[in-house]
Amino acid sequence: MDTERATALRALPSVSALLGDERVRAASDGLLPEIVSATLRRTQDEARLRILRGESVGVVDLVGAATSELQLLAGRPIRTVINGSGVIIQTNLGRAPVSAAAADAMREVASGYLALETRLDTGTRGGRGAEVSALLHALTGAERTLVVNNNAAAVTLTLTSLASGRDVVVSRGEAVEIGGGFRVPDVLRQSGARLVEVGTTNRTYLADYALVTADHTAAYLRVHASNFAMIGFTAKPDLSELAMLAHDRGVLMLEDAGSGCLLDTTLFGMAHETTLAESIAAGVDVVCASGDKLLGGPQAGLILGRAEIVERIAAHPLARALRADKTCLAGLAATLRHYARGEARECVPVWWSISRELDWLRSRVAGWIAALAPLPASSLDTLAVVGGGSLPGQTLPSCALVVATRALSADELARRLRLGAQPIVPRVVNDMVAIDARTVLREQDAALISALQAVMSGIDD
Repeated sequence: MDTERATALRALPSVSALLGDERVRAASDGLLPEIVSATLRRTQDEARLRILRGESVGVVDLVGAATSELQLLAGRPIRTVINGSGVIIQTNLGRAPVSAAAADAMREVASGYLALETRLDTGTRGGRGAEVSALLHALTGAERTLVVNNNAAAVTLTLTSLASGRDVVVSRGEAVEIGGGFRVPDVLRQSGARLVEVGTTNRTYLADYALVTADHTAAYLRVHASNFAMIGFTAKPDLSELAMLAHDRGVLMLEDAGSGCLLDTTLFGMAHETTLAESIAAGVDVVCASGDKLLGGPQAGLILGRAEIVERIAAHPLARALRADKTCLAGLAATLRHYARGEARECVPVWWSISRELDWLRSRVAGWIAALAPLPASSLDTLAVVGGGSLPGQTLPSCALVVATRALSADELARRLRLGAQPIVPRVVNDMVAIDARTVLREQDAALISALQAVMSGIDD
């Protein structure tokens, strides 16, 4: 071992020394002594391994790692952040925030019992998720809905139950990878189905599907182009035409619709995103979608379509392993009611953000600037995005609050905002710290101003 590494190892404080650090003591408040000691020893061991690998690890690093781990164990309150990134469905910040009504519904059912699978009129076992199924039938025309824990689970379960051991035909341009390394070819293999790619990367025709359809073909699969857009010399069959061909050939028409859209996106100046109702009307047998993207509800995977087909999926043993819990179902039902009442634009946070007019956003930023005076702040016209794999390449005109300080670089100021008592996640644009007004929730104005004042006051003194 070289002298530098040996010196670094000797410099690491002992467990006793760590226990005497006030930051460690504060972080470990309420924990059993043996839990604290074991955590500190584990943190020490990890620091030693890093040093032996040639990494630079000092006392500050060790204390920081120890306090973070202790805070996690002690259950310090999870802090919600203010999203100033300009990405509405920000996956790294938990995707779609739910409405107040949905949050209340989830909280209420979490703390008590409910008739989840019991019919109160007869006292007999009832259908799980019947409320969500009824709402989506009214909103989309789907005969039956099954709710699982996310869209990846929905697609996997659908293919496993309907196509295992048989062929599934997918356009070559739709054999895609989305976030987290989730690849359509891998999902098909995992489900036991065989992938049959047709067409070219940019152009696929109805005849390509017809040419490969055989007795061992189970389904055609249309896949949402998540996180990218294909433009230029492109072609693909209309969804209703593809569904008609599938039914003529005696195979199923399946769709991974991705974002779970229920409103017409063209009303907000964006490209058209196929809605769940449009997919059902086109003749798709089973549509899979996310509950926490454009639908604006809790994390969920929706499987909706023809009753007899969805029942086959629900009967598969894997369905029980992937099903959604009572809080998800309650939050999803409350979210869907906003659509049924025609109030989604104002009550579902994702659509509230999407539907704000540019003049309103500029006025909001002007109010922030006035409230922050005399702290330095200005406004900047920006472009926001929907995010979460929805409407890739589409932007929304927006306005951001720009804050600055002579003493700190933009990156350092952004870091301090993220680490404040009320974290703010801004973006750095041309060496400026910008907080996009389109992604700050309507009830967060006062919290934003207080957090900015706490971080920025006194920095330039």
